[in-house]
Order: sequence, then C-alpha cells, then structure tokens
Amino acid sequence: MKNVLLPVFYLPPISWFSVFLNPENNIVFEQFESFPKQTYRNRANIYGANGKLSLIIPISHNGKRELKDIEISESEDWRKLHWKSIQTAYQSSPYFEYYEDKIRKIFDIDEKNLVNFNLKGLEIILQTLKTEKAYSLNEEYIKNPEELNFRERFSAKLPSEFEMEEYYQTFSDKSGFLKDLSILDLICNKGPESLTYIKNIKYLY
Repeated sequence: MKNVLLPVFYLPPISWFSVFLNPENNIVFEQFESFPKQTYRNRANIYGANGKLSLIIPISHNGKRELKDIEISESEDWRKLHWKSIQTAYQSSPYFEYYEDKIRKIFDIDEKNLVNFNLKGLEIILQTLKTEKAYSLNEEYIKNPEELNFRERFSAKLPSEFEMEEYYQTFSDKSGFLKDLSILDLICNKGPESLTYIKNIKYLY
C-alpha cells in the first residue's frame, strides 16, 4: 500500500478518481493547506454546448486561509445555477436520466464549509458509482510530506498529464473529445462502465 496525499475537490476530475480509487493507495486528504485559488477545490469542468464550462463555487472572503476554514458564499444561488448548467449539458447524454435524481442530491447539501460540502458530494458520487473507499484527513500541514504528494498534480489550467481513452461525449461531434472533465461527464456518458474506465487510466507517480 502507498500512502497518498490528495486534495479535496468539488465534483473531481476523472484523473483524481483514478488515484483515489486505486486499491493500492491509502488515501489521506489535505485540509490544512493554504487555499489555492483557481483550482478544482472549488471548481469543476463539464462539457457545455460551447465547449468546456467551469462551474465555480463562490467563496466567502472571511480572512481565513486554511482550506478547512474556507466557507462557501451564499450571496448568489450558485447551486441552482450549477444544477441548471449540468442539466443543460447532459440531459441528452445516454445515462443522465438514470442518474439525475442522485446527482441532484449534491445540490441539496446544506453545508457552508467547502471541505465538508466536497466530502458529502464525494459520498453521493461514490454511491452513484456503486463503490466505496476509506480515507482519512491529515492533522497538520507538512510542506514535504512522507506520502506521495498529489496536492499540485491536478491543474485546472494545464492539460491533464493522465492518459485516458476517448469516449463518446454529447457534444464531441461539434467540439471534439474533451479530456479529463468532472467525473459527472464520465458518469453521464459511460454509466455503469465508468469504474472500468477509471481503472484503465494510466499515470506516473
């Protein structure tokens, strides 16, 4: 077993799940890092009609910096906006109707703490995938941790370093295959085959 330090993401990208669900990985989530902006910690990428669309959870500017203290801003109805965007993006995908009720529950989570919201959302995704995985939370920030450090391995700005096969996406005829989007893209387009797809993703430690 390898100890792996993972960031806590919102509707994480497919590559994140390939690390998280690997049976050889003992997962520890990072909660004490200084909150980095413009990352998957509060954003997810889906495939909209005009290409890649970022769904961003607004953050309260309360002066706190550690991820575990970051709170979600409720000044706008972002849950309704995100859910509407997901519906519009995936309503004609092969499996959206089948998983719609489960996915919608993510946006009923009444939680202001970003980490807690993401973890509760993760539990719903795992139920949707019909799998489970144990994890723990770290107890302090360590700059050079003993674990395999994946805190900065998933970039919301740069191309994914993970190798994955193309699959059918709702708008791929128009804009081509978009690699490594949110797990929702895989679930809506691959359905029950999602877990098998995740297991076949190649990446380098």
